[in-house]
Amino acid sequence: MLVLSSPSGAGKTSICKKLLETEKGLLMSISYTTRPKRKSENDGEDYFFVKKKEFDELQSKNYFVESALVFDHYYGTPKNFIERNLKKGIDILFDIDWQGAQKLVDYSKNDVVSIFVLPPSNKILLERLKKRNEDSIEIVKKRMSKAKSEISHWIEYDYIIINDDIDKSSREVITILNAERKKRIRQKFIFDFIEKLTK
Repeated sequence: MLVLSSPSGAGKTSICKKLLETEKGLLMSISYTTRPKRKSENDGEDYFFVKKKEFDELQSKNYFVESALVFDHYYGTPKNFIERNLKKGIDILFDIDWQGAQKLVDYSKNDVVSIFVLPPSNKILLERLKKRNEDSIEIVKKRMSKAKSEISHWIEYDYIIINDDIDKSSREVITILNAERKKRIRQKFIFDFIEKLTK
């Protein structure tokens, strides 16, 4: 489970999109949310957009491995999707906040690799949020005021990336992904392979 977190506007979603374009054997975890859909988003692709009542029903059935309340809206990660793909040896990419990242670590610490994406500066972060042009001024202000508390969680992550260039940052994430895939504990086939070599 490759987790990317950042304050809103730091570029984690753009990095995720670049990764999915280039990396084989990597699937995006699509969260459920009660947040209204933005113009640029597609249901079932960016999020599963649901009403609060449906979200509550799923939550009561223990459907989510983690859920969180962020900016007055609920977000949840479906458990069966994770379990099914991890069993097949498929890596899963997560675009979630620090609360969700903590819950994934609680769920399966050995399967999580976490990366925190930082903006180069507060000024650039504000510019990126305004450029998105999909949130009201009020929401942009809320996101900026929350950025400091989100950034304070950077120390809980395995890796830190300062996103001053989207292509460079994406390459850095791919480097981390490839190195983590080569770790002994993640190479499931290696035991059989070693046994053949040492017979």
